[in-house]
Amino acid sequence: MMKLRFSPTSPYVRKCTVVAHEAGLHDKIERIGNPAWDPKTDRAGQNPLTKVPTLVLDDGTALYDSPVICEYLDSLHNGRKLIPVSGAARWTALRRQALADGILDSGISRLLETRRGAGEQSKAWIDRQNDVMARGFDAIEDEAGSFGDTVDIGTIAIGCMLGWAMFRFGVDDPLGSRPKFKAWWGRFSQRPSMLATEPQDAK
Repeated sequence: MMKLRFSPTSPYVRKCTVVAHEAGLHDKIERIGNPAWDPKTDRAGQNPLTKVPTLVLDDGTALYDSPVICEYLDSLHNGRKLIPVSGAARWTALRRQALADGILDSGISRLLETRRGAGEQSKAWIDRQNDVMARGFDAIEDEAGSFGDTVDIGTIAIGCMLGWAMFRFGVDDPLGSRPKFKAWWGRFSQRPSMLATEPQDAK
């Protein structure tokens, strides 16, 4: 059985898990938790970056990071591919995944900066990450009206990104001034794969 090294709040892990649900592979994956900052973590033996997600295959091969894992999982099923094989649909889905992952990178950078001591934080750095996130949300708003019922790696990545942003920064509701994005999220967030993978702090 494949093994997924995970953190319950990681949006990158959630993206892989949603793909597994949508591809009918969730029951073929054992989930192994390991807090990201645990000094006793053994993840370096499987992923030199000591990050999640890491997917360990039956033969011991380790795959990372989330785009690679998602593409691997998508190769294992015979249903409709979540990463379109070719053409404009493929490049649109991959671009949307890159946009969502880039917003996440800035959001995580912002979060970590706010967790530093008050005298060590850089307001300019936090503001810069906020600006990147806002531009990303605006870009999604511009095209959210065309998402329809599309379920692919692009919309999955956007959904997982937004779920994490609202989980971590819910007070800064990114949907308040973005009605098309909000309408799409109202539908997409109710997919069984999304409901089954909602982020939660470890107990």
